[in-house]
Amino acid sequence: MTALASADAAQAEAAADAAEAQAAESPLEGFRIGVTSHRRSQDLIDALERRGAEVIHAPALKIAPVQEDLRLIEDTRAIIAAKPDLCIATTAYGMRRWCEAADTFGIGDQLLDTLGACRMFVRGPKARGAVRAAGLADVGISSDETTATLVDMLLAEGVREKTVAVQLHGYTDVRQLERLRMSGATVLTVTPYRWVKPDGADRLPRLIEAACSGNLDVLTFTSAPAVDAMWSTAHEMGVYKQLIESLKTNVTTAVVGPVTAQPLVDAGVKPLIPERFRMGALIRLVCEHLALNHVRRLDTRSGNIELRGRSLRIDGQAVELAPAPLLLLRALLGAGGAVLSRESLSDLLELRGSVHALDMTVSRLRSSLPDGKLIETVVKRGYRIRV
Repeated sequence: MTALASADAAQAEAAADAAEAQAAESPLEGFRIGVTSHRRSQDLIDALERRGAEVIHAPALKIAPVQEDLRLIEDTRAIIAAKPDLCIATTAYGMRRWCEAADTFGIGDQLLDTLGACRMFVRGPKARGAVRAAGLADVGISSDETTATLVDMLLAEGVREKTVAVQLHGYTDVRQLERLRMSGATVLTVTPYRWVKPDGADRLPRLIEAACSGNLDVLTFTSAPAVDAMWSTAHEMGVYKQLIESLKTNVTTAVVGPVTAQPLVDAGVKPLIPERFRMGALIRLVCEHLALNHVRRLDTRSGNIELRGRSLRIDGQAVELAPAPLLLLRALLGAGGAVLSRESLSDLLELRGSVHALDMTVSRLRSSLPDGKLIETVVKRGYRIRV
């Protein structure tokens, strides 16, 4: 190897090392992620952006101001009057908001006295923390942070002729309430927060369009009502089937827990679910999934190529590509140097067999690359990456 060639190789290796270091610091660089949450959305957005992601924020729903929710106070007064035997607390935020709303209307002490006199069950550690912060004690916690498991616990000890108060969390699990009633319990519910449509009605349709067109890598949800709101909006737009198909094939969905996942599962979509139902665990899972499944690397005669979502680097240098050439390059990289037929590439780009349109896309790709020879024509067969 000549001194010049050795220097070039060393420079390429250094560039590759630098790119790898940058990827470790910004694992989501090049990826576009949709955020549908309203409450605590900024925490999630900041965490994703710190890791390099481009975020599209379109809250599907927001929580109604407590001052406007007279039904909450009516239900609270009914629970105080009923003096329940058992109470289920499902969420920390719901528990805190319930106590705050009761204080606002002058019945906070009465609520705490009522809850202190009954046996309280909590759905998870965060709900337990909120219960104890209010000066109350719980007697049981769900092993998997689901309402169904809590109901199993109550049914095991018997609820016939008992009154059960259930703090709901914006998404009513009707089946669990019915199980309690069928077992002879009187069930009273309270919903400390209601979901209403957010301001900026055009944001959610734009996010749905991005998902349908494949201009999104991951779509995140932190509440089941947000999923239902997206389904409803997609139906109104006439693109529900297209959205579901895209979420099954092109766009990864990620949720904070199994309750949020259920409307997706019901629609045939399999979301990512972290083992611990926390926002931090969700972010780590998204990073791991994209790194394992959506980063393409290949050593070629034109240099080391890394494609992360929409971010292309050749020997560590950023290269800008338009959407169609980028899609074409992603397919060729995935083939690892094997030939892809003109027909398959035309179908991928939805060119309906147009030879001229495919040739133009290949030409645009070559002209955007530092070395156009990276894309090799195989006569009468198709195209491949020159490795």
